[in-house]
Amino acid sequence: MEILIQSLIYVLSPMNLLLVVLGTVFGMVCGALPGLSSSMAIILALPFTYTMEPVPAIVMLVAVYVGGACGGSISAILLKTPGTPEAVATTFDGYPMAMKGQAGLALGLAVTASSFGTIFSAFAMLVCAPLLATLALKFQSAEYFALALLGLSCITSIGSKNQMKAVLSAVLGLMFATIGIDSINGIERFAFGQPFLMNGINYIPVMIGTFAIAEVYKNIEELGQRDNSTITETKVSLVLMKMRDMVKMWKTFIKSSIIGTIIGIIPAAGGSIAALISYGEAAKSSKTPEKFGTGCPEGIIAPESANNAAVGGSMVPTMILGIPGSPTSAVIMAAFMILGLRPGPLLLREQPILLNSIFFGLIFAALLLFVVGRFITREFARILKLPYPMLGTLIIALGVVGAYSLKNSYYDVIMMFIFSFIGYFFDKFKYSNSAFILGLILGEIAENSLRKQIIIGNGSWMGFVSRPISLVILVMAIFTFISPLIKARKKTANQVSA
Repeated sequence: MEILIQSLIYVLSPMNLLLVVLGTVFGMVCGALPGLSSSMAIILALPFTYTMEPVPAIVMLVAVYVGGACGGSISAILLKTPGTPEAVATTFDGYPMAMKGQAGLALGLAVTASSFGTIFSAFAMLVCAPLLATLALKFQSAEYFALALLGLSCITSIGSKNQMKAVLSAVLGLMFATIGIDSINGIERFAFGQPFLMNGINYIPVMIGTFAIAEVYKNIEELGQRDNSTITETKVSLVLMKMRDMVKMWKTFIKSSIIGTIIGIIPAAGGSIAALISYGEAAKSSKTPEKFGTGCPEGIIAPESANNAAVGGSMVPTMILGIPGSPTSAVIMAAFMILGLRPGPLLLREQPILLNSIFFGLIFAALLLFVVGRFITREFARILKLPYPMLGTLIIALGVVGAYSLKNSYYDVIMMFIFSFIGYFFDKFKYSNSAFILGLILGEIAENSLRKQIIIGNGSWMGFVSRPISLVILVMAIFTFISPLIKARKKTANQVSA
């Protein structure tokens, strides 16, 4: 208790509190700009920590992480352009809500869910760090494959109304995920001798193309058929959730935060996978799954609670085991080493105030999201008052900058435009962009984990079912995939009988 009080006093000192505020603001701004991910925001902030003491420096970087994870939802909702990979699932219902004139409410849902998920994972990190770190060590190839399969099983929930088209979209995403150098035996696959395809297809340009740029094409096509208006002719201001509405959706908040925390703990999983799995679970367990994808509040709460909960979860293996829980926490682990801290079991013994300081830093950053979010969303929404021809041009320009900034490669820009046409025709013929992106993101993880486990098992498949954690996740995946199909069949049968 004494260390806890010391940590609170330490974080509440004017300078350290200012660092938390600046970190949250910077992270949220970077997150709202397409192409600037949470990890890039931390990289940009890292040089400013070189002259700081280790603990306040880490607390500031964690605040940047929290702000970035939340900030991605702003452009996802207002522009249908995920600012960060973690915000992909937020576009599914966030943008449709904005199109209905509920942009402020959608932003309020995102900020509230992000704050809740962050606070939930902070308490989980403080209370269960050693236990959760032990659980993370049990994840091997079989468990990673089962986890990827669980994510892919969500396609029947997040796809188009035609579930067969959703499955076909996911299969196409899986096929594109095989392009590049085989990570196990080093053989070139489907690259056709092109150097820019050797490392595979980066899903960030694909995501920008299929969602944002494709939406521009669609809106340009419809300009002659409707009034030239945007989603923000009226003033966009963040509308916070009322307490009674939060109580009504408490299951979604809690369940999504638990999913996000657990997946955050699993090394290399990250917030994007947490958000997608949480979204699929929310759609599957909903009494009205048909509303998902049309502007459903739970469709925003689930991914935003999960991706921010993954922030606190990812810090557990990073600190306790020295294993990054996500790509962003890998950057933070590098910051640990630069600042003279050695992540591992002895870290908390050598730095007893560190864990508690990060805990309070997460709490304060989560609360600051409400204040910072209100200001940033108001300012960011100003660009949406432009006539759509100008707004569409701006979205394309942001997409080009976002795609190019990843590797400073114009090939990524070309890929963005190629997949923008694919996304446009997917939308036109009622295929699922969401399922396609899901297949592309999880394809590599699923394939590599599957092959590694078979190699470890000398060609035997029993390793997937003989390991308890893997077996449980596989059963969950099968149930998640089948249950929407059964519900759809029952609904069709009832309609026929009626």
